Amino acid sequence: MTSQQRIVQGPRNATLADVLDRVLDKGLVVAGDIKIKLLDVELLTIQVRLVVCSVDKAAEMGIDFWRSDPHLSSLARREPPPALGE
Repeated sequence: MTSQQRIVQGPRNATLADVLDRVLDKGLVVAGDIKIKLLDVELLTIQVRLVVCSVDKAAEMGIDFWRSDPHLSSLARREPPPALGE
């Protein structure tokens, strides 16, 4: 095969289930910053961080906040609210 020849494959038909399975298995991270400035004065900064993956993949990455949140897990320890003045 010469350097001018290339193997071209047609588009593979992927179903929504295939795409979703791959995203949940591998994970998808979307990150972005939005800054609004007026005359070199920063008025507003919005930072967006979004991770889409399966629960198993998230735990593998060290993201497991749901285990300690009493609103999301019945196994999480519920602590009484702090007293006033503390």
